[in-house]
Amino acid sequence: MAIIAGTKRNMTQIRSYLSFNGNCLEAMHFYQQALGGELALQTIGETPMAEMMPEKMRNCILHATLVKDDWMLLGSDMVGDQGLIHGNAVSLCLNCSSEEEIRNSYTRLADGGRATHPLENTFWGALFGGLTDKFGNHWLLHFDKSKQPNQPICEN
Repeated sequence: MAIIAGTKRNMTQIRSYLSFNGNCLEAMHFYQQALGGELALQTIGETPMAEMMPEKMRNCILHATLVKDDWMLLGSDMVGDQGLIHGNAVSLCLNCSSEEEIRNSYTRLADGGRATHPLENTFWGALFGGLTDKFGNHWLLHFDKSKQPNQPICEN
């Protein structure tokens, strides 16, 4: 990935926010097991919204945050009137910091899901693969092999 000269570390970022239909808690625990990180959860019952919602929704997740190093994954059980629609227009891209991390993350995320693109060495010098997890979310995993410690970095 190219770094643009003069960019600041605290610039605006895009975060991935996943929608679920009552299984956000299960999914976020799965992602925490697969990827690590600190998980924070807020149920509808813990908010002032609880009085306006049906009793059956009190244990649903209003907002979940999984944070590790420089990345954050967000989730919620709050789905619009159209219901939950999974498609292939969006993938979550996980840039890993080591070969061990990408291999372990790929194996754990694929558990109960479907490996759609096995990890392979690419022409651009990365280890790359794709999968759909057991919740129907699409993941692309990437490890830039030139970033490995004690590895020569190619010059352009």
